[in-house]
Amino acid sequence: MVKMNFVKTQVEYEFSKPLFSKTLLVALKSYTKHFPYSFIFLILFITSCLISCRKDIEIFPPESEEVSNPEFTSIQGFYLLNEGNMGSNKSTLDYFNYETGTYFRNIYADANPSIPKELGDVGNDVAIYGNKLYAIINCSNKIEVMDAKTAKRIGQINIPNCRNIVFHNGFAYVTSYAGPVQINPDYQQVGYVAKIDTASLQILSQCLVGLQPDGLAVANGKIYVANSGGYLSPNYENTISVIDIASFRETKRITVAANLHRVCADKHGNIWVSTRGDYYSTPSKLYCIDSKTDQLTDSINMAVSNFHLDNDRLYIIGVKWSNVTMSNEINYSIVDVISKQIISRKFITDGTDADIRMPYGIAVNPITKDIYVTDARNHVTPGTLYCFDKNGKKKWSVRTGDIPAHFAFIGKY
Repeated sequence: MVKMNFVKTQVEYEFSKPLFSKTLLVALKSYTKHFPYSFIFLILFITSCLISCRKDIEIFPPESEEVSNPEFTSIQGFYLLNEGNMGSNKSTLDYFNYETGTYFRNIYADANPSIPKELGDVGNDVAIYGNKLYAIINCSNKIEVMDAKTAKRIGQINIPNCRNIVFHNGFAYVTSYAGPVQINPDYQQVGYVAKIDTASLQILSQCLVGLQPDGLAVANGKIYVANSGGYLSPNYENTISVIDIASFRETKRITVAANLHRVCADKHGNIWVSTRGDYYSTPSKLYCIDSKTDQLTDSINMAVSNFHLDNDRLYIIGVKWSNVTMSNEINYSIVDVISKQIISRKFITDGTDADIRMPYGIAVNPITKDIYVTDARNHVTPGTLYCFDKNGKKKWSVRTGDIPAHFAFIGKY
């Protein structure tokens, strides 16, 4: 029997059903551990859950917590988008204020009390461009546009099954699966990239690409789009679509590997792309494409669940199931994008990585070089954000929303 990789990809946790029973089980285990004889309470608790007409899982109210000493640079803080499990309407937005050392949870609800369903279902990406904050809410089929300083809602852009966002010369480019969430080896609906005017928030055009496009990056007047084919298991897509920005047309496809995922462009013209593999015999891997020639030039054999590019360093977290140890093998690595070599396999140096159950999101402060790693834990209860200094020593940690994943720094850097 082949053991599947335990990394919870977007598709995997979208289909981890039933969500209610999992959440209930966690609650019951926690409660009975501390109050083993409160049978009457348990009966009332179960009954209230079963008869409730609201299917949404409870979201923690807005709250704050002091976690560190104040820091004063040109970066004021960062947003952290918590994905929340599919079907729970539980995506939330947190904010860390460097100038006070305070972490704020679920700030969208506080800033927008009139929005009945709050942020929505499955936050898949977040970014700041100009004075606007963009949150990609995948299963709510929308981009939530907010004021970058206050998180107050400015508008909404409706895009079905939207995934990731990049910006270039006043326009936003967003990947869309186009069709519904559906695991189907015969899925035929191709995806597209939407071009959006960031001033009017209007969709101007669409460019068809491959099946289930995920990450994307801009380099040399082109957009590179990772076609994952994530709904086609076990016959995943394996190509990068290349879009000419001027004409907004797909000009070619570059064959890379199965189930492509993250994409970023460094300042040397390299396009870095990760593959999730097929979770069986084909492993996750890191690849490099030269944007000048559109040729695949390098590959690195390592599990890549997520990465963050900081100058010439690509910080990587990878989770891979081992049939030898019967556990997840986790790496915290750094790749030098100039030499294209691994220069560290353990950027957390003080042993506190042992506290992290399921590393999921990663970011690096471009000024202080503090490293942030999120722990999704069991994917259905609140996660944890860890902060490490540039030498890999833990500074602090704090509770987040469910499945903390995506970062956006606010300020000048």
